[in-house]
Amino acid sequence: MYSLADFDFHLPPELIAQVPLATRSSSRLLQVNGNQLADRSFSDITTLLQSGDVLVFNDTRVLNARFRGTKASGGQVEVLVERVINATTVLAQVRASKSPKPGMRLRLSDAFDVEVGERAGEFFVLHFPSDALTLIEQLGSLPLPPYITHAANEVDAQRYQTVYAKSPGAVAAPTAGLHFDQPLLDALQAKGVRLAWLTLHVGAGTFQPVRTEDLTKHTMHSEWYNISPDCVETIRQAQQAGRDIIAVGTTSLRALESASRSGQLMAGSDDTEIFITPGFSFQTVTRLITNFHLPKSTLMMLVSAFAGYDRIRSAYAHAIEQRYRFFSYGDAMLLDRESAR
Repeated sequence: MYSLADFDFHLPPELIAQVPLATRSSSRLLQVNGNQLADRSFSDITTLLQSGDVLVFNDTRVLNARFRGTKASGGQVEVLVERVINATTVLAQVRASKSPKPGMRLRLSDAFDVEVGERAGEFFVLHFPSDALTLIEQLGSLPLPPYITHAANEVDAQRYQTVYAKSPGAVAAPTAGLHFDQPLLDALQAKGVRLAWLTLHVGAGTFQPVRTEDLTKHTMHSEWYNISPDCVETIRQAQQAGRDIIAVGTTSLRALESASRSGQLMAGSDDTEIFITPGFSFQTVTRLITNFHLPKSTLMMLVSAFAGYDRIRSAYAHAIEQRYRFFSYGDAMLLDRESAR
């Protein structure tokens, strides 16, 4: 049985990528194939996939979900929208010197007021005066991860979105997808690699630390996903032909495996709180493209479950030694599923 400490490692701070590279597909790619490690360029992905394989992308779009504001008393607040519930209602994290009370009004971006509703765990319900998505996109700011130290700028507004992002609702990017540009997508399709799309709106909980050594006591954050019948059919055809199903990012993997809990991938929408740790039985995904993740994070546990704990430890040690760039704007790995080889 693994504990939280088993997923810790020392990362030199200078390896945390603060800005994106000039070209998306010029990042590095560490291929982890069994016990073999190969240092590659991300553009090599065209040679590492075969005709008939399926790449499954998450087409979520990151909202301008962060607001600064004030209480009626003048106290400062910071709001991070977690989820848009309906046209004028959201769930949000609210940081303030004292927790807001139901009925309290908050002035956001010095432009509009929201009313605080009931508390929902670590979140608050906020009622917007008009269409929430419109106000968020027009007056909010891009919520860069906490380990990126600069304020979001025009470069981030483009580069912290995938080139295929279209479904607004995330508060963090599906970062494995940031490595793909349109020429690379075109080259993959020209080779016969099939592209499939799903949506999972990444929540702020993706950055929440695991606070208990006993992993069975960790409560996973909830995220909404949708998988279309077309996506399911593309994957089934590839499976029948014996081809690989490659999840682009842990968010795509979480959606696919959540929708496969019956043993067969099913189309539809749902909330998932799936917590993948070593010993998990994968049903659909056979390969995974992913960035390097934070120590002690649920995503470190996920990739350890997928590729094997010892292999991930070796891969991360190699990446640190070879000065790979880490986290959202960093480099990537291509992992084979341990049980699929």
